[in-house]
Amino acid sequence: MTSPIRPSALGASAAVTAFVLDQATKAMAIANTEILAAGLPVAPGFNLVLHRNTGVSFGMLDNVPPLALVALALIIIVWLAVLTFRAERSGDAAGYGLILGGALGNVADRLRLGGVTDFLDFYIGEAHWPAFNLADSAIFCGVVVLLLWPRRHVQRRTDAI
Repeated sequence: MTSPIRPSALGASAAVTAFVLDQATKAMAIANTEILAAGLPVAPGFNLVLHRNTGVSFGMLDNVPPLALVALALIIIVWLAVLTFRAERSGDAAGYGLILGGALGNVADRLRLGGVTDFLDFYIGEAHWPAFNLADSAIFCGVVVLLLWPRRHVQRRTDAI
């Protein structure tokens, strides 16, 4: 009989997976700089582009020194790692792990490249959502898991009564 996966192992796996996929896709985008510089249409409403974001979400804090952003991110990463390995429920660990892996991916870019590599460009007509990457997607998905998992847990309890 196999034992169930411990929440900390699931969280660590989510973090490593998010980090590796993020770094691999960013490396592919950077390797194709010439093609992506002008944007590569993939489907209606979706392009691949190459953009270096020196700020944070949506380009905010663009004028903050890069080392200050890295220091803040490292503090958050340590906090997320603690939360990931202390989580008692698998959903919480997976959510924290996704956020942790995404944060590590973006910090790696800041340290190596001076900014975060973004390459996913969604749009409607002329309105473009700010370009983002898989690290950003992992962070978003981790937050969604953390917000929805407790409701799922509470709902199951309520149904049992």
